[in-house]
Amino acid sequence: MESAVESPERTYRVRTYGCQMNVHDSERLSGLLEEAGYAPAAEGADADVVVLNTCAVRENADNRLYGNLGHLRPVKDARPGMQIAVGGCLAQKDRGEIVRRAPWVDVVFGTHNVGSLPALLDRARHNAEAQVEIVESLEVFPSTLPAKRDSAYSGWVSISVGCNNTCTFCIVPALRGKEKDRRPGEILAEVQALVDQGVLEVTLLGQNVNAYGVEFRERGAFADLLRSAGRIDGLERIRFTSPHPREFTDDVIDAMAETPAVCHQLHMPLQSGSDDVLRRMRRGYRQERYLGIIDRVRAAMPDAAITTDIIVGFPGETEADFEQTLEVVRQARFASAFTFQYSKRPGTPAAEMDEQLPKEVVQERYLRLTALQEEISWAENRAQLGRRVELLVAAGEGSKDATTGRLSGRARDGRLVHFTGADGVRPGDVVGTVVTDAKPHFLVADGVLLSHRRTRAGDASETGTRPTTPGVSLGMPRIGVPEPLPAVTSGC
Repeated sequence: MESAVESPERTYRVRTYGCQMNVHDSERLSGLLEEAGYAPAAEGADADVVVLNTCAVRENADNRLYGNLGHLRPVKDARPGMQIAVGGCLAQKDRGEIVRRAPWVDVVFGTHNVGSLPALLDRARHNAEAQVEIVESLEVFPSTLPAKRDSAYSGWVSISVGCNNTCTFCIVPALRGKEKDRRPGEILAEVQALVDQGVLEVTLLGQNVNAYGVEFRERGAFADLLRSAGRIDGLERIRFTSPHPREFTDDVIDAMAETPAVCHQLHMPLQSGSDDVLRRMRRGYRQERYLGIIDRVRAAMPDAAITTDIIVGFPGETEADFEQTLEVVRQARFASAFTFQYSKRPGTPAAEMDEQLPKEVVQERYLRLTALQEEISWAENRAQLGRRVELLVAAGEGSKDATTGRLSGRARDGRLVHFTGADGVRPGDVVGTVVTDAKPHFLVADGVLLSHRRTRAGDASETGTRPTTPGVSLGMPRIGVPEPLPAVTSGC
């Protein structure tokens, strides 16, 4: 069989669309390709292998995919031996339709067989024909595969995949499958491995993180996981996304408040403030329960920054329903919100519902919602004036602005802060400063830094080194089989 790599110069590029789970998967795809001998393509250069890791949730996802494939066709025609692979949720949904509509695609793989990519590329080249491989259920957690991390100072750590909810607007359960929980020991071993490489911050990732443990029937497993991760020496910040209000319990609030490493930041999707709309969405909670969670979080952590997702214009949403959403936004006072205009997603129950709203109605409500949230975000940010903040200097965001000379970083509550830097401050370093100005979407800290701590993550950023992991499981992971949560200390 012909080797997957003809020369050391054979290169790849992964393009990622959609959610954090796709970002996590793309890090694994990069790790797999580099383990197989590929090298990342230089900036601005064409790659020998282009991987599109797709999303089926975002609006016009299909049009975006086929538009990108259309742009790649002449590039491939001009580069003999170039390969194009399509993976992710849209690949899981459309399967062989992708090759039918874009016959220049070489490989199509699904959400459950990320690890097959190098072999599929090899087979496509050997057989000189497209390879489509979609499996129906997960056999190997993506987190056990090798990874090429994007960041030297922060990392995604998957604790579960799939979702057991049946929200009528969402196609994710059909494409990612039922929830599969990763063993606690494997999760903590991956976190420890990242910390050993200098990572300061991890985000625990799942479609519904606070349902973690349901597969092995261990109530309180997520709160226990937060506490155990917080005992890892050198781990400074723990975040998680996304929880579901239906399963959100007080033990998680207690773990957040009592574990110093857990950031006082919570992304809690609302979707709608109307009980009637929430019922039709099959969200499993109502307005009173949602606001009660917000109240309890703020009672335990008054400094918590709470963000959310909201859908405007769900089928059958009346003006009274929409006013209920606005009222919840006024009461919750979110630091920020991801707001979406409802649009049909083929394959979801909501797409077949009566009373689909006219586009102009949805647009008008959307503008009212975003105007209200903008006003609240700005007021909440102005309340931060004079506050001392600890910032983890961010790459990309951490690049110095040529006009203002400012760098950027994230506060522990997740807010973006542009600050007056000093020589030698690098992405991955930690600085202390004071907020001097506020805008709706960011804070400003103009003044002398109060502190600057150089870190191993900053050293790695300076040299261009990124964490790489070969996988943390010995052999095939036993999906859904529990093991005790260890008390993790440095060196374990």
